[in-house]
Amino acid sequence: MGNILAIAKRELRNYFATPVGWLSLCGYILLTGFFFSIFLGFYSEQAATMGYDPYGPAEMNVDEYLVSPFFGNANIILLFLCPALTMRLFSEDRKAKSLELLLTSPISTTEIVLGKYLGALGFVLLLFLGTLHYPALLFWMGDPDPGIMASCYLSWTMMTACFMAVGLMASSFTENQMVAMILAFGILLMFWLLGWAEGSLGSTGFQGNLKDVLSFASLVNRTEDMQKGLIHTKDLVYFGSFVAFFLFVTHQRVEAYRWR
Repeated sequence: MGNILAIAKRELRNYFATPVGWLSLCGYILLTGFFFSIFLGFYSEQAATMGYDPYGPAEMNVDEYLVSPFFGNANIILLFLCPALTMRLFSEDRKAKSLELLLTSPISTTEIVLGKYLGALGFVLLLFLGTLHYPALLFWMGDPDPGIMASCYLSWTMMTACFMAVGLMASSFTENQMVAMILAFGILLMFWLLGWAEGSLGSTGFQGNLKDVLSFASLVNRTEDMQKGLIHTKDLVYFGSFVAFFLFVTHQRVEAYRWR
């Protein structure tokens, strides 16, 4: 466990030792602030005109019209950010020939993979701390459901864990950081679009079976209920299995370098 934490701390420090880490931090806060201001403005406008629209909703629920849409759309930022943050994890070490030093040290492949993964994931979780003023503002001015708010942050964490696992795997396959980023983004985009592809299929026969498969595999579908405050065991198992699979692939790839 000590080796894992040492590698994780090293990777976490590396993010703050380069402009990439600080640009990611500032850019993430800026973009989430942009999304939050858009949905806050929409919510305020709809709430102000609600009494004058006989066909509009009877009341404006802040969780339904502001909290859930904000967290759902902010996932798009993670779709682009996570591949950029993970592209260097193994690619840089391979290009600098420092991976050989790690592999010849008394550190197991599992410790290397988990250390790098936890370090990268920890950096993104620190980015989430920069968004806590949004729910603080809502609690100060309104009455959002704290359970839904916590569930939305959990969905963010689960989605990020999956994204970072894919990015780490992509980085282990190439020395070129840009190739690693594009590969990770392509895989994540495929899982992201599965939910959209599902909506174009029928519900009977072969299309119905394919629709069930796409619905099961879609990352986006797994977060929709969580952003409404509904946490299902099957979704947590899916996220855990997703992360475990890509970490296993990464482990096997790095282990192959050890025997070259």
